[in-house]
Amino acid sequence: MDFVTVRELRAESGKVWDRVAAGEEIVLTRNGKPFALVVPTAPADLEATLRAVRLRKLGQVVDALRRQARDNGADKLTDVQINAEIAAVRKARRERAASRR
Repeated sequence: MDFVTVRELRAESGKVWDRVAAGEEIVLTRNGKPFALVVPTAPADLEATLRAVRLRKLGQVVDALRRQARDNGADKLTDVQINAEIAAVRKARRERAASRR
């Protein structure tokens, strides 16, 4: 995997696309920070590739939510406590909506 700046991509896009076509994975950077990944794929593999990327992103979100729950103690709540919290939030929403009418 190699890093390519946006400026490099603009100036030498043909070379970058040739590298991707040859199987390289490219990380695009902007202001020195990665912001996009260019990976080779074939039309027949496109859906599977997108699914794999999306699944990995979902895993990262779930991991972050688990860490947040652990950090604030929410991972220790029982089902009864969770349902009570949900009911309280729903009640507060209904009351706010009713007061706006």
